[in-house]
Formats: sequence, structure tokens, C-alpha cells
Amino acid sequence: MSLYTAETKRLTKRRFTRLFLLGTTLILLAIAAGMFFTNEKAGPSQIASAQAQAQQDYQRATEQFQRDKQACEAAQGTPQASNYPQGCEGLYEPTQEEFQAQWYMPPTFDFRENFPDMVTTLAALIALVAFIVGASFVGAEWSSGGMMNLLLWRPQRLKVLGTKLAALLVLFTVLTIVYSAIWTGLFVGIAEARGSTDSMTSGAWQSIALMELRGLALVLVAAAVGFGLASLGRHTAMALGVTIGAVIVFQFGLGTVLSLAKVKFAEAYLIPVWMIAWMDKEIKIEDYNSCDFSSSGGCQPDSLTLTWPMAGGLLAGIFVLIVGASMWAMRSRDIT
Repeated sequence: MSLYTAETKRLTKRRFTRLFLLGTTLILLAIAAGMFFTNEKAGPSQIASAQAQAQQDYQRATEQFQRDKQACEAAQGTPQASNYPQGCEGLYEPTQEEFQAQWYMPPTFDFRENFPDMVTTLAALIALVAFIVGASFVGAEWSSGGMMNLLLWRPQRLKVLGTKLAALLVLFTVLTIVYSAIWTGLFVGIAEARGSTDSMTSGAWQSIALMELRGLALVLVAAAVGFGLASLGRHTAMALGVTIGAVIVFQFGLGTVLSLAKVKFAEAYLIPVWMIAWMDKEIKIEDYNSCDFSSSGGCQPDSLTLTWPMAGGLLAGIFVLIVGASMWAMRSRDIT
């Protein structure tokens, strides 16, 4: 049996891996069920009901305006006149445009508009699982002494660690592709039953496919980072501890400090912003502390746009840094 086959079997047969994948599947099914039951297809009856509700609210607001106007006119010349605008000219008068039927429609799942959020949800969840499974996969080997025993059989350090990483990445590549295909098909069915797929064009499908590919890349980087950190610390807790520390220090601590210091584009230093830029292709950050007020445009803050190539470069740098460091440590440190 080859080393790669042995590592793949070792990874897939671990109860930890299977339990996490089962939990992921159940969470995804719960999300899909929630989207199914909280949306409904908009038919003629729903459209007619929304139009009737909009017209009813418009008439109610118009009647209230008439009553307020009559009360205002009657109050002129009395102490109560101070409760109304001078001359009754500033009273709010509703217009038909403010009561559009589309705002009264029930929630409906438009595939083109809503599915990208579901792709991000899927990628984030699988990436989290990949990070934990990757860290546990190699961390358990180090803490249990399994790595030392394996190196007695295969005394090729980099080949052993690289094969373990390859097995992990191939497994999550296959899992992500399978989950993405099922996830897409599931939400196409939800859109057909509880919404619409009418706006989907070939370009829209291509955009969805590219977004799912970016999600795959995010999953693989998360798996490699978890694996690399656990290998560096030779324990699963190393990866989890670094992650928790990064979240506390960089997300909450750094975010608070930058906000208090009024640092320009403080959000650009936070991890979630870069993840959004990667998945959504770009994100625009605005600095309202630098608002340039004008009579015609109002507040015009400075802005910074983070794009997916920028976020991709950051992900690639993290991948190379963590994996490279783990390989260097494997090659140079004693195996004890």
C-alpha cells in the first residue's frame, strides 16, 4: 500500500473527521430547510394581495393626512397652533410612489440575487471544518507518537508530511466540489418551488461557478493553515490557540484600538473584510471621518476598494508562509 493511500484511509476513517462532516451536513440541511420554509413563490394571488395592501395603506395614510390638515387649520390662531408647522405647509403628505406593491410581497428566493450568500455560507462552514480537521489530523499524530512511529517506517520527513497534507487537500477538494454541486442543485430546486430562476443567464451561471471556485480555494487554504500550525506546534491545540488568539487580538482588540484612534480605513486590517473581498470579488470601505460635505452631494467620504486579486495574494502569502514554515520545522527540528 502506498503512503498516500494509507494516509487517505487514515484520514477518512477517523471518527473525528466523520463526525465533523456529519455535523456539517446537518447544519447545511437545516439552512436549506429554513430557506425553503421562510420563502414562497410569488403568484398572481400574492401580487394581487400586495397591491391591495399597498393601496389600503396609501388610503389610510392619505386619510390621516386629511385629518391632520383639518386639525392644523382649525388650530390656527389658538395656542395649539404651535403643535403644527406654520401655515400647515410642512405637513407630511403621502404619495402613491411611497407605497409600492413590491414592498408588500412575501419573501421569495431569487436565485441570482440570494444564492451568492449561500455560496459564501457553504465555503465558510467547510473552511472552518477543514481547518479543524486538518489541525487534528496532524496534531493527533504528533501528540500520540504516531508520527515518530511512521518515520521509522518511512524515514523521509518532508515526503511524509507532504503526503499527509496532499491527502488532506485532495479530500477537501473532492468534498467541496461534491457539497457545492449538491448545494447548487438543492437551491435551484428551492428557487423553482419558492422563488425564481428566471434571471439566470450563462454569464450569471459562470459568475456562480467562479465564486464556488474561490470558495474551494478558501477551504484549501484553511485546511493547510490548520495543518501547518498544528505541525509547527506538534499539537492540535497549537492551531486552535493561535486562531483564538488571532480572533481576540486582531479582531476585537485591534479593531477597538483602530476605531478609537480613528485610523483611516480601519476595517482593512480585519480578517472578515478580506474574506468578503475574496468571495464577492470586491468590497468598498469608506472613511466617514474624512467626509467632504457639499451642498449638492452631501457627505462624500474617502473610499478604499479591496479586490479579489488583493485578497487572493494575501491568502497565497499565508498559505506559503504557514506551509513553508511547517516543512522547514519538520526538516530541521528533532523528532521527539
